[in-house]
Amino acid sequence: MTTSLPTYSRAAVEAAATVIGVYSTSFGLAVRLLGPRPRPHIRTVYALVRIADEVVDGAAAEAGLDPADIRRVLDELEAETLAALARGFSTNVVVHSFARTARECGIGPDLVRPFFASMRTDLDVTAHDSASHDSYVYGSAEVVGLMCLQVFLNAGSTRPQQPAADLVTGARRLGAAFQDINFLRDHAADADVLGRDYLGIDGRSVTRDDVLDRIEGDLAVANAVISSLPADCRRAVSSAHDLFAELTQRLRRTSDPGVRVRVPGIAKAAIVARAAVAAGPRRVGA
Repeated sequence: MTTSLPTYSRAAVEAAATVIGVYSTSFGLAVRLLGPRPRPHIRTVYALVRIADEVVDGAAAEAGLDPADIRRVLDELEAETLAALARGFSTNVVVHSFARTARECGIGPDLVRPFFASMRTDLDVTAHDSASHDSYVYGSAEVVGLMCLQVFLNAGSTRPQQPAADLVTGARRLGAAFQDINFLRDHAADADVLGRDYLGIDGRSVTRDDVLDRIEGDLAVANAVISSLPADCRRAVSSAHDLFAELTQRLRRTSDPGVRVRVPGIAKAAIVARAAVAAGPRRVGA
């Protein structure tokens, strides 16, 4: 059987798509609205993010790794990712698919390193103040938004371009909103299972309403620039924006922090369908 780098890369991209398909139904719905140009690249970005998250929060510990081993595995994953960015190949198929995307779309170590730094924080820090929250969210979520923006603008190009400042701001704010929404949804589980407080709510440095106000502000800023994205990306980003806007409204109406708020399947399908017909993202709070 003849083998080649394109064959290997195609298998790696398919492996990344499988990872995302198993872990996230909501993300899977939104990503299907992307055009064929950016779609596989977004899957590879999120596959690497998912693998790193499992190292620090789930599968590694359940496999019996102690904290020192978990740190070592995370460090090795970062080192392999950075090496693959430089050489264009990895025996880890998720890393290989990510590196292929990064090299084509202009995702560099300046975005990769902060992401792994935030993942490493989860091994040491259990309670965040305002400054450490902002630093953590930048690395864990805002840089992921910036990676996606690089894909949206540069997938399929021969010379990656730098995004406009308003798009950079929108990508960062959308990533921050997504992260804070998930922090609120998982607040009880994070505290009870992982012993973490990302938002400072338990220490009463901020209130739940403060966090929701910040989320709505972030969503509004992101909403304003979605129309400036390439046409084959807008529906998917609108869908993701609107799903999280709906979650934010449901969090406003839910007083019990122990309840993990969800968007029912019917409502989720309606949001995705609305985005699919290019109605544009809805106004936050509408």
